[in-house]
Amino acid sequence: MTITVFGLGFVGLTTSLGFAEYGHTVYGVEINPERLATIKGGSLPFLEPGLDEALTRHLGHRFFPIGTDGLAEAVKESECIYYCVGTPYGRDGQADLTYLFSAIDQTLEAIPNGAAYKVMVVKSTIPPSTTSGKIIPYLEGKGVQVGRTIGVANNPEFLREGHCWDDFIHADRIVLGVSDEHSAQILRQVYATVSEPVYCVSLNTGEFIKYLSNTLLATLISYSNEMSLVADTIGGIDVAEAFRILHMDKRWNGATMASYVYPGCGYGGYCLPKDTNALYAVSHTAGFDAKILKNVIDTNDGMPQAIAQKIVRAIGADRSQAIGILGLSFKPGSDDVRDTPSAKIIRALVSLGYKNILGYDPVAINEFRRYYGDLPVTYIASYEELIQRSDSLVITTAWPEFRNIRERTQKKVIDCRYML
Repeated sequence: MTITVFGLGFVGLTTSLGFAEYGHTVYGVEINPERLATIKGGSLPFLEPGLDEALTRHLGHRFFPIGTDGLAEAVKESECIYYCVGTPYGRDGQADLTYLFSAIDQTLEAIPNGAAYKVMVVKSTIPPSTTSGKIIPYLEGKGVQVGRTIGVANNPEFLREGHCWDDFIHADRIVLGVSDEHSAQILRQVYATVSEPVYCVSLNTGEFIKYLSNTLLATLISYSNEMSLVADTIGGIDVAEAFRILHMDKRWNGATMASYVYPGCGYGGYCLPKDTNALYAVSHTAGFDAKILKNVIDTNDGMPQAIAQKIVRAIGADRSQAIGILGLSFKPGSDDVRDTPSAKIIRALVSLGYKNILGYDPVAINEFRRYYGDLPVTYIASYEELIQRSDSLVITTAWPEFRNIRERTQKKVIDCRYML
């Protein structure tokens, strides 16, 4: 197929040459005359291993760098128009979409009347809801029938400078944020030759995944820096040695990151609540306010009430209904109920007037009753009986046996562990 790519920076040039490597014909649009001349001459405007060889392979064969003077013919021939232009953030932190809207305007001017269906694909990094909340209304305001004459999608990039070519050709996953099936089919054709998994998700989800990735990396870096400041404040700590030994933890060497980087009801048990609070207290007493650590604690402390409100929104205002709580231990595979989120969620529901609470856990019922005897919970001995006696069901511990619950009942299930 034929694709036009706006912008030939790190992302745009990599994307253009990557699509050429897939066998597509690609027009790369660059408004900077010096950069365009460099690329047309067969050289890279920046250092990026592997990309120079790809440029040599495809320049003039499948990849054609052009200025805006060649845009009309490129857009006319293309089934997809990709946008890899800058979206810098301004003083308020919001993404500046000036370059993106300019490229979209140029595209609309180049599309001939009666042209075949084309998909506009944003590969530039844009905040969640930008495609649906800003780009589509912008197009509709110009008379575009989105989803009928033109499709709109996003296809976030996960490239590291210095490794762009390898990251594109050997991607971990490909994410397509789409709003209609026709666009999804066309974009799947773009990636038809790749072996990596391709995920078609909603527009907002596509944008969010990119930010989920980058903000996690940013948080880990800032967390590590904050911990170095905590160590300096306390004194007598070899920071480099401490982190080197931390990196030996088997949870990071061969284990799945999903064990910790996954939403739920909050952490519980004995160690995490105790140790996060203790380290914050020691640091604060020594004179350093570890704000990331404090916010970790505050977020966790606020989760039970947030989960309770989520449950109430799902089940409605009838306080007499029987709410079945699936899972009482703080994590599956354990009967430890110390600081378990289940108890805090039940307490929050009770404070909201929901007192007909049924509880089941494969192993932790006796421990839970011993620790939380003040809670008005009716304990149920079996999974099946809890399903039968409950009006609605809430998963608060990710025991594997709960995965089949939607096959066993049509009752409302609130999955607070995101396991279904």
